[in-house]
Amino acid sequence: MATVTAESKTLGSSGIPLKVGLRRSQLLGKTRALALVLPLLLFVVVTFVLPITTVLTRSFDNRIVPDTLPKTVVALRDWDAGSGQLPSEAVYRAFVNDIKIAVRERAHTRLGQRLNYDHPGMASAFRSTGRKIKRLQIEQITSFREALININKTWGNIGTWQTIKRFSSRYTDGYLLKALDMKRAQDGRIEAISKDKSIYVLLFWRTLAMSLFITLATLVLGFPIAYLIANLPQRYGNPLLILVLLPFWTSLLVRTTSWIVLLQKEGVINDMLVGIGLITEQGRLTMIHNATGTIIAMTHILLPFMVLPLYSVMKTIPLSYMRAAQSLGASRLRAFWKVYFPNTMPGIGAGSILVFILAIGYYITPELVGGSSGTFISNRIAFHISSSLNWGLAAALGMLLLILLLILYLLYDRIVGIDNMKLG
Repeated sequence: MATVTAESKTLGSSGIPLKVGLRRSQLLGKTRALALVLPLLLFVVVTFVLPITTVLTRSFDNRIVPDTLPKTVVALRDWDAGSGQLPSEAVYRAFVNDIKIAVRERAHTRLGQRLNYDHPGMASAFRSTGRKIKRLQIEQITSFREALININKTWGNIGTWQTIKRFSSRYTDGYLLKALDMKRAQDGRIEAISKDKSIYVLLFWRTLAMSLFITLATLVLGFPIAYLIANLPQRYGNPLLILVLLPFWTSLLVRTTSWIVLLQKEGVINDMLVGIGLITEQGRLTMIHNATGTIIAMTHILLPFMVLPLYSVMKTIPLSYMRAAQSLGASRLRAFWKVYFPNTMPGIGAGSILVFILAIGYYITPELVGGSSGTFISNRIAFHISSSLNWGLAAALGMLLLILLLILYLLYDRIVGIDNMKLG
């Protein structure tokens, strides 16, 4: 079918060079593949990537200050915040003009709330100023500084203007520093906050430590369960597998509240221990609203996520490997440790990383059974989103949690190897 032209080029039956035809065919195949994947890709981008990116940008977004007080921000550039002197009359004049516009647009309260996160009292100052500033006639004011201080004494405080100038940029590191229990001093230095106000670093360490402990607990409990199910005859193994899957058919909230009933001081477990004489009536154990309750409940809830990857890998390991090792002189325990266990590593890796990622971002269970010593950083993120409405700090905490997960994932890939992970 092919012919050779005068230029020594191999042509196909259509008269097109074979190299060009092959390139077109490959491009067509890639286009078809992209067309098939494109709907799912767009869905992931619209429902997952864009929302997360939008939230994370709030961790350094500070446009509300320069957008609400544009003239004030410009006027404050010539003011030395470390001079110990209040800003000039020009700054106060610019602020009055800006705040009048902000009141008309109803943006002053949001600005006050933003600055209140770093300088308590700013929210009330902006609210009271917003109510009284309407009565001021700019053309009749002889001293804008005195007029503002008469409205609210906060405007006569140097720290107020230092805060406004410090956050006059469109971007800020204030949220990220606060998420690390740090702050920027008036002279620009970064320093740690006092220990009595430090909370987030402790929560990060607690979240990491408890998630690792829960992952280890699920591995210790799940390994023999998966081994039993994988090596029992099918008529016995299948019912056990159904029991492992059964929790997925029950609401997470129901399972968590069930542990509250079981673990409380007057609960089933304490009653049973008192009944058999292991503890006295006065010595009932406190196993709820603390770290113990969180670990027990989350281990139970996340156990199937460890058992299923282990089972899927163990099911593919022939028992003939063990018999061969024993026939060569190895004891049953040595054959298990040297032959069977290494073959389960892909399942251990998959189950461990799955349980750990789920545990480190858990919210409902620690909130219900954790108390003050068993809550995770995710609970604090939810608090700032739903209660304090400090979305910037919530986004900063979420970003740090994401970075921590990525670092741990890279370490896992370096030590274990992500290619060795199998879910089936």
